Amino acid sequence: MKKVIGGLTLITTMCMNAQTQIIAHRGYWQTQPATTENSLKALENAQKLKIYGAEFDVRMSKDGILVVNHDEHHGSMEISTTDFKTLAKLKLANGEPYPTLADYLKQGKKDASVKLIVEIKPAKTPGLENEMVKKTIQLVKDLKLDSQTEFISFSLNICKEIKKLESKFKVQYLEGDLSPQQIKNEGLDGIDYHYSIFEKNPTWIAEANELGLMTNSWTVNDLEVYKKLKEQGIGFVTTNIPDQLKGQ
Repeated sequence: MKKVIGGLTLITTMCMNAQTQIIAHRGYWQTQPATTENSLKALENAQKLKIYGAEFDVRMSKDGILVVNHDEHHGSMEISTTDFKTLAKLKLANGEPYPTLADYLKQGKKDASVKLIVEIKPAKTPGLENEMVKKTIQLVKDLKLDSQTEFISFSLNICKEIKKLESKFKVQYLEGDLSPQQIKNEGLDGIDYHYSIFEKNPTWIAEANELGLMTNSWTVNDLEVYKKLKEQGIGFVTTNIPDQLKGQ
């Protein structure tokens, strides 16, 4: 029994002392001067920080072009019902051209040390989601970014479709409604939940670690929240303030 307790204590200590990795949420855009989230400049800023990765959001235009955009709308235009040529007429707030996924991945390829955390947004039908997954994976492969790219999504269908098409890709689920064991049973690689989910389920990080799953939390913009997650052995945090959490 003493050996078991000692082993658990050692594992807990190792988890607490492990370096929690930092991921920039929609790139590093809260800079001076500020830039625009999900812009190429935001990705470049994240690359200069030399953190683990930069997260960004993928949607698909009416004519099947994958774009980098968090919200369902670009300006007043609904992305899924508007062709790319029309969307591209409106530049980002920082003056950049409206970015396609291809643009973003090409910028990402300039620094192989920074992981590209691709969030594929849910679509209106499973068929559209599957099309997005297929096109995203093809772009990643065409640019030879397989080892640099990881995936997240709120859609369980999208997560499972990625693993179905390319099982080697790391895929984490965002919704927060499945336990670590359920995630393991679904064949996914980890949980990437809002920190409030871990506050409600204080054993989930430890359970996930024991199951060999990746653990991430979003959007961690408070140092005290970060410290609590780190003490629980969280592997990664996604944040709008990567410069402030780096090295903490």
